[in-house]
Formats: sequence, structure tokens, C-alpha cells
Amino acid sequence: MDSRTHRPTEPAAHAWRLDTALSLLRHAGLPVPAGEPGSPAYLQELVDQLVALSSRDALTGLANRRNFEMALAREVDRVARSGESALLLMVDIDHFKRVNDTHGHAAGDDVIRAVGRALAESVRPMDLVARIGGEEFAILLPNCPAAFGPQVAGRVRQRVARTPVSVAEGLQITVTVSVGGAFAPQWVRSTPALWIERSDRQLYRAKAEGRDRVCFEPMAMPQVSLEERELLLGGSAGTPAAPAPHGAPSTPVAQDSSE
Repeated sequence: MDSRTHRPTEPAAHAWRLDTALSLLRHAGLPVPAGEPGSPAYLQELVDQLVALSSRDALTGLANRRNFEMALAREVDRVARSGESALLLMVDIDHFKRVNDTHGHAAGDDVIRAVGRALAESVRPMDLVARIGGEEFAILLPNCPAAFGPQVAGRVRQRVARTPVSVAEGLQITVTVSVGGAFAPQWVRSTPALWIERSDRQLYRAKAEGRDRVCFEPMAMPQVSLEERELLLGGSAGTPAAPAPHGAPSTPVAQDSSE
């Protein structure tokens, strides 16, 4: 028998794709588009909602890792061109496994959602808060002066610690987070991976020093790494670094290492 006889007709295939798209929206708790089904306005709203859905974490509604990585790449490029200060915070829920083991995975999901809300409420609308995996979050803060970095990170940490989470009827718990922060090297063509590595290193230090704390790189303008120097110069790392553009700081500025 000709296999083509089993293929759905084009209208049927179109209807199937439309039903699948609508099911995705309903599953995510999003409203279906308004207007006449199949109309250009209806289809455009459906596409817009699907695009937004693809950039969001399903559990928290925050930006997902893909969205975060794209934003980070754009910010690295902007900082290299403008020299403006930008901060990356890596945030991890302390002792999260203990929450799951004691109260169950549904309670763990409640904690992740509550922490995500607390983080989003602690920063500016222009800042990007993302859940990048498990109990780990990232916050990207463009145009964040170096002097304000520890204050912002401290506010984030304190807001989470003061947020009670209902995990069962009549039962509330609180959790804490560890925070690691690093500024993008200004006037330097870095990479998102190197920036994440710097922030992660401070997050691990915060964990090692007892958790529920903030750790920053010792310098607001970290020393340029070998890899970043090669990116900047486009060749030998042994060549002296090019002079900073007019108006850029010529020496690192001291920075508090922890809260």
C-alpha cells in the first residue's frame, strides 16, 4: 500500500500543529490568544507567546539558561565597547538537598519558586534573573557601579533569608542562599564563560566559608586573564596590554571581598 495514503492532509496537519501549540500554552498556565482562531492577529499572538515560553523556566517563570546565555553574550560585547560596569551574581540555595529529603520534592519546588520571586523583587526591572539549573540562579545587572555591587548582593541574600516558604499546611520554613559576584572586565573583549567562571569561583568561596554570605572578587576590575588578553590583542599574550581608552580606569579599584 502506498504510504502516502496515511499522511494527514495539509489542513489536518495544520490543525494538529495548532492544537499542540495551544496545549503547550495551557500546560504552562498561559492564556490562549484572543480573537478569531486562525486569523493573522490570532496566529501572531500565538507565535509571540510561544517565543516567550521558549525563553522562560517552566517552574519559576524566570529566564531560562538559554535566554540567560544570550543576554550574557550581549552584555559582554556591550561592556567591551562602552566600558560601563556590569555585574554578574551567581546564587545557590544552601542545603537544598536537605529540604527535599525532609519535606519532599514538591516542597523543594515551592522553595525554588519562592527564592526566584525573592530574587526578582530584589533587583531592578532592567536586571535579568534566571534559573540556570536545579537550585542555582544567576542575576545579570547592567550599568551597576562597582561601589553598589556588594550592597545589591547583600540585599538579595537578606531578602531570601527573610522570606518564609509554605511547604505544608501550617508549616513554613526559611532558606538561605550563597552569592558570588564578579564584574565584567571593562574595555576588554572577554567571553561569557570566563565571566561565569569568575562569579562561580566566588560562589564556591561563599559556600566554603560557611554559606549564607556574599563573596566578591578582590578587585572591582579583575586582572585581565591570559585568555582575555589574547582575545583583546588578537595574538600573543606576551605582548604588553594596550593602553586603556580615554576615561577608562588605569588601575584596579579595591573591593570588599565579602559582606
